[in-house]
Amino acid sequence: MNTKHIPNKNYRTFVLILLTIVYGFNFIDRQIVGILAPFIQQDLGLSNTQLGLLIGLAFATLYTTVAIPLAWLADRYNRVNILSIALATWSGFTALTGLANNFIQIGLARMGVGIGEAGGSPPSHSIISDLFPKEERASALGVYSMGIPIGIMAAYFFTAFLMGSGDDVDWRRIFVVL
Repeated sequence: MNTKHIPNKNYRTFVLILLTIVYGFNFIDRQIVGILAPFIQQDLGLSNTQLGLLIGLAFATLYTTVAIPLAWLADRYNRVNILSIALATWSGFTALTGLANNFIQIGLARMGVGIGEAGGSPPSHSIISDLFPKEERASALGVYSMGIPIGIMAAYFFTAFLMGSGDDVDWRRIFVVL
C-alpha cells in the first residue's frame, strides 16, 4: 500500500492561498493591457491592427505554445522553482512593457509575459495535487481558480487607483508598479 505523506491542514491552506494570489497576479497583468489599451495606442501611435495583435496574438501565441513543455518540466523537476522563475519572468516582462517605445518592443515584452505566465498553472496544479488528497483536490482547485476573478477585479481596482482622476494617464508607471 502506497501511503503518501499529506502535510498538515494549516500548511496546505497557506500554500493554496499563496498559489491563488500568484494566479491572481497572472490575471492582473492580462487585464491591464486591455484597460490601458487606448492610452498605449495613442502614446505609441499604434494602429487598431497592431493593438489587436498586441492584446491577443503576441501574448497568446507564446502562452499556448510554451505551456505544454513547461507542464512537462513541472512533471519532472522542482515545481516551486519553475513557478518562481515563471513569476519572476512575467513580472519582469510586465515592467518591460512599461518601458517600450514602439510596437516591436511592446510586442516582445508581451511575448515574454506570455512565456512567463505559461509556467504558472502547470506547476501550481501539480503542487495542489501533491498536497491535497483526492477527496479534497477538487475543492482546492476551485479555491485556486478564484485567482481569476480576484485578479480581474484587482486589475481594475489597482489600475483605477494608479490612474488617478486626471486626463494624463501614465500607463508606463502602472505597468512598472504592477
